[in-house]
Amino acid sequence: MKLLKNKNAIITGATRGIGKGIAIEFAKHGCNIAFTYSKSIDQANSLEKELESYNIKAKGYQSDASIFLDAEELISSVISDFSGIDILINNAGITKDNLLMRLTEKDFDDVININLKSVFNMTKAVQKTFLKQRKGSLIHISSVVGVKGNAGQSNYAASKAGIIGFSKSVALELGSRNIRSNVIAPGFIETEMTEKLSEDVVEKWRNAIPLKRGGTPEDVANLCVFLASDLSSYITGQVLNVDGGMLT
Repeated sequence: MKLLKNKNAIITGATRGIGKGIAIEFAKHGCNIAFTYSKSIDQANSLEKELESYNIKAKGYQSDASIFLDAEELISSVISDFSGIDILINNAGITKDNLLMRLTEKDFDDVININLKSVFNMTKAVQKTFLKQRKGSLIHISSVVGVKGNAGQSNYAASKAGIIGFSKSVALELGSRNIRSNVIAPGFIETEMTEKLSEDVVEKWRNAIPLKRGGTPEDVANLCVFLASDLSSYITGQVLNVDGGMLT
């Protein structure tokens, strides 16, 4: 069953990792995909072709979600190209990890702007469309670090915790218009980023997880599909962990 057939979604930061996994699963479920990327045109073109192989419309946009004007222009372009928006996935994010004593102001500001301010920018920019059509699903990718914190990641934790508070507030503001806002908090998800870690470090993470494995982008994407579909029409304001029981 194609749960998202003929729907249109925007996914920020989708050329790799969790974002790419979400884009592919959405395409499998019949969803048209507009996605953003920051630098690699080749990666964007490759993803477009991969998504189109599922007989849906796909288009990449080079855009910086941390800049409000870029977010507004992106929404306008997607509406023009796709004739509507049903789902927004705020996925774009970076890390600049360091202990507080070594963390620079720029490292803090960069992570807050890209991880948190981008969520405000994109949600604010799409709000008018969702209000007009009296429906829409907002899905924000946070992290278990935003729930429990983590040494050496105070900037990242702050940005991801901020997403949770923002989403819950938006859920209260927009619920009466049938606009839903939910958060997914992934745990240890094995992507290109974790491939840079030593096998000893990865194995230590796996052993600390009740399910004894790292998650996959598809694990996160499957929950995204559910939250974007009509199956979750009575779910809003929630934070759902995809962490193999890490925070149990």
